[in-house]
Amino acid sequence: MHSSAPVASSTTVRPDPLRRSLLIGALAVPFGSRAAAARVQWTDIELINGTRLSAAELRASAVVAQIWASWCPFCGAQNPHVQKLHDEYGARGLRIVAFSIDKTVNAAREYVEKRGYTFPVAMATPQVEAWFGKRRSLPETYVVNRGGEVVFTHQGEMFPEDIAALARFAGK
Repeated sequence: MHSSAPVASSTTVRPDPLRRSLLIGALAVPFGSRAAAARVQWTDIELINGTRLSAAELRASAVVAQIWASWCPFCGAQNPHVQKLHDEYGARGLRIVAFSIDKTVNAAREYVEKRGYTFPVAMATPQVEAWFGKRRSLPETYVVNRGGEVVFTHQGEMFPEDIAALARFAGK
């Protein structure tokens, strides 16, 4: 005697569009995954080219902050698109600042100069960790609005179209 087990239905259950968009949105900003400050209190930043980026300049715009390293292949793939974002939106209320975790300023400077990058670059300091929490991956990308709130967080390499989409924060 053979007993037959019930056969599962072949229908596919798909989440409704609202549920799907909420899920995608939740994945874009992983809440609770960082110990970032409630608000970023910008201070002047010394750049690797010897100039300073003032706290007042940072507070006047939305800021895309990236933590990277010259030896990171994912950072190397992302940086040309960060440069393009800087070129296209830097004068329209979207400031870029990249923080290198390289061991020496010279390593970061040589990397930036060799590739012709013009977005502001500084060395990562304990203050950067206070702003964005302990680093978990490379690169890491954040957007801080003019009110000092971290409104976007991404760990790892971003696709070119996702970096371009950060332009939506310009002027905010």
